[in-house]
Amino acid sequence: MSKQTHAFQAEVAQLLHLVTHSLYSNQEIFLREMISNASDACDKLRFEALNNSALFEDAPELQVRLSFDKTAKTLTITDNGIGMTAQEAIDHLGTIAKSGTKDFVSKLSGDQKSDAQLIGQFGVGFYSGFIVADKITVETRRAGAASAEGVRWISGGTGDFEVETIARAERGTSVVLHLREEALDYANTWKLKEIVGKYSDHISLPILMEKEEWKDGELIEPNNEEGGRQPGGMVKTGEWETINKASALWTRPKKDITDEQYADFYKQISRDFEAPLTWTHNRVEGSTEYTQLLYIPSKAPQDLWNRDKKAGIKLYVKRVFIMDEAEALMPSYLRFVKGVVDSADLPLNVSRELLQESRDVKAIREGCTKRVLSMLEDLAKHDKAPAATEGVTDVLSDEDKAKLGQYTKFYAEFGAVLKEGLGEDFGNQARLSKLLRFASSTHDNVSVSFADYKARMKDGQDAIYYITADTLAAAKNSPQLEVFKKKGIEVLLMTDRVDEWALNFVNEFDGTPLQSVAKGAFDLGKLQDEEEKKATEDAAETFKPMLAKLKEALKDKAEDVRVTSRLVDSPACLVVTDDGMSMQLARMLKQAGQSAPDVKPVLEVNPEHALVKKLDGSVHFHDLAHILFDQALLAEGGLPADPAAYVKRVNALLS
Repeated sequence: MSKQTHAFQAEVAQLLHLVTHSLYSNQEIFLREMISNASDACDKLRFEALNNSALFEDAPELQVRLSFDKTAKTLTITDNGIGMTAQEAIDHLGTIAKSGTKDFVSKLSGDQKSDAQLIGQFGVGFYSGFIVADKITVETRRAGAASAEGVRWISGGTGDFEVETIARAERGTSVVLHLREEALDYANTWKLKEIVGKYSDHISLPILMEKEEWKDGELIEPNNEEGGRQPGGMVKTGEWETINKASALWTRPKKDITDEQYADFYKQISRDFEAPLTWTHNRVEGSTEYTQLLYIPSKAPQDLWNRDKKAGIKLYVKRVFIMDEAEALMPSYLRFVKGVVDSADLPLNVSRELLQESRDVKAIREGCTKRVLSMLEDLAKHDKAPAATEGVTDVLSDEDKAKLGQYTKFYAEFGAVLKEGLGEDFGNQARLSKLLRFASSTHDNVSVSFADYKARMKDGQDAIYYITADTLAAAKNSPQLEVFKKKGIEVLLMTDRVDEWALNFVNEFDGTPLQSVAKGAFDLGKLQDEEEKKATEDAAETFKPMLAKLKEALKDKAEDVRVTSRLVDSPACLVVTDDGMSMQLARMLKQAGQSAPDVKPVLEVNPEHALVKKLDGSVHFHDLAHILFDQALLAEGGLPADPAAYVKRVNALLS
């Protein structure tokens, strides 16, 4: 193929500037990305060679090589991995977030098609090279192709790139970065070794560089009046040395790994710039043997709530990379967990069907889940307010001190996702319930656990009270809370969208039932004295005719109308029956485009409120009845079915 010019995908042209100026705040990250891509190419070759060992050709030892030329101002990253054909180079280097592994999937069939989804995807890492280079040249040949089928790809990172066929004896890929003037520091052995040690030391492949040694300057000819020697300098010896440990970090003993190395490894596998919140590294032995290195990020990704996005941990079998996002090894509600599992038992040709059904995979999944929950329980155990730890922190270990406050940070980022486990993981439901935190009507800005709440329950209180709402303000100011505030009874305020759904699966905590203050008839049991109960009963009898009129006027809106003692300042509120769907959940389902029943709530009125007293005999009874209902609906977080009619009624009464 003669030289051809192709335009970048539109997104590439638009994003190149962003990538090179904004995406990477630390310039040296480019080398981490390039080495990672080279490692991925070798992983892919190793995977394909399981069924076709001829792909190794005459070079079975996989490796990555770094070299530079100060005179030419170039830095080259070379791997002897899978390589690319001309069309693959056009497709994969001209498109953001597309890799050889992605289209590689569609070329396979049967179990292999599932296997191919085990390979990691590319992303925007390649384009980080333009941070330090004003031109990139890629020379590559796919494993198994003839030496005459090599490819050269060249671009200045602007609107287009050139591709031509070349002769290339070696399989794999060389990425040549033509360094900018301000980036010539990267054509330096010491600098490159420092970056590799910082970001890529864990790569299981050897990363090689040519050795250098000092050479004294040559003597100047005697007839030269200046005499002496020419300047000396470092020269390459022709020998190559491994500059990384070349062993998978998770296979090393924990005592030999520093916290900094753990954090750097996390950044490498997650492409996260933040250090992880915590991690666990264990060798599990028994009927199923595997090593797990699991991380909890410090920040939630922007796509955390994208249910279509694959998420999971990297799966290796006997250090052979198998799957980039092994969803079967971690439940969905822990999809934020990053890390590596290296199994000694799974077959190398593991398929998606096997991952879903295998007894060993289920054992790994259960083991990883329990390990993550143990991590969270440990963080929660030490997560105390500063006042609660005064006089205590001096006896804690440095490791335990570092955990103080970490669970609060974790829960702010991932608490809502964790609640999904209540409906997905019944085996660990009790453990998850202990990890949940909520706002409270009596404790501002404090995350309260069920256990904390239960320890503060009043004598005679036989339920944990809670309310769900769209916002914290709506929950705090809900009319349903008025009598609880009056009596000093704590109510948990639940404002995550997942709360309504999750609480359908949890009816009690440690033997104490959970009770929504917006469901069922009001009954505080022993917390309500006989006089209050008698007053409510008398009011119900006194207002019986008016209640009947209200029920008739609101027959299309309310299932029932009754007197209540739960209200103090408000004239009315809406509740649903004990077994009915809450109005908030019905709204959420409709907003999500799902079918939901039309919920007809119960209108409860406060017999002591002046507005309610004025209803009986009012010439505006019908309008007041509808205003009363619609105001209660607004206070609950809903909207009137006919907002214009509501405004018209209010304006008529005001005028």
